[in-house]
Amino acid sequence: MSFQPAASYTIRLLAPSGYPHDPDAINRALERLSSAQQRIENIEATQRRFQRFGGTDGERAGDLNRLADPQRALPDIALAVRGGYGAARILHGLDYRGLERRLRDQPIALVGHSDFTAIQLALYAKARIKTFGGPMLSADFGAETPSDFTMQHFWQTLSQPSTTIVADVPQVQAVTAAGTLWGGNLAILSSLVGTPYMPDIEGGILFIEDVNEQPFRIERMIYQLHLSGLLARQQALVIGQFTGARPFEYDNGYDMEAMIEQVRSVIGIPVVTGLQFGHVPDLLTLPFGAHAELVANAHGFRLTLSDYPHLG
Repeated sequence: MSFQPAASYTIRLLAPSGYPHDPDAINRALERLSSAQQRIENIEATQRRFQRFGGTDGERAGDLNRLADPQRALPDIALAVRGGYGAARILHGLDYRGLERRLRDQPIALVGHSDFTAIQLALYAKARIKTFGGPMLSADFGAETPSDFTMQHFWQTLSQPSTTIVADVPQVQAVTAAGTLWGGNLAILSSLVGTPYMPDIEGGILFIEDVNEQPFRIERMIYQLHLSGLLARQQALVIGQFTGARPFEYDNGYDMEAMIEQVRSVIGIPVVTGLQFGHVPDLLTLPFGAHAELVANAHGFRLTLSDYPHLG
């Protein structure tokens, strides 16, 4: 890795979703992390395969539940191998009480994005455990050329008690808001509406992203959040990267800009665009559950994050 962490940490791998389909990426990631003096645990999780999943439901839930075992030393970082699908199948099998007792006041970083959003939502809803939306082993650490932007922001965010994101992306409305930062993959968020695994957050700042969804599908999922009353309880909606969101000929000009304009006109809260988070090479690390202060105007936006677990 071109950007090296400042210290040597223990990283435990989690495989809550799909199995890694690119063994070369896994090998690159493990070699890079080891070369950077990072200690890797549970490497066997990268080799498990059951149907399309990274192990049976019990094995995948066990990756997380072992963090609740007081007889085991806690890692510094628990890192998702990849996304895909499968996290929803293990939510009912997680030891939330044990995880809360063990992790709530510990500076451990649970990191991932995409399908890992389901784990993040459930841990916060059931145990108020703060996690991180950020890079994963296969796609990010194992990329042929890892992003310096991603690596630098990841290690810096995890090693300090606060971070500020500044984006030179002009906004159509001025926004000043403060609240709990939360969110992640839009499809996962919408799928958990009405379940006990969706956090009840008042006055939050919600961020969303997704991949390979058409604009109308994105709007439909946002409408689900809107019609459920969830968006009305937030201070702002922050739109991240929607990679592959291309309209078809049938859409007649209905593209992402048209979709965002429609959403902005109906949800009743400010909408900020241009957050560098999603299925992209250059990926921010966002502490889910942190205190957030958001200021946006015609010149761009600033997002200041604090009160989250850090490695120090």
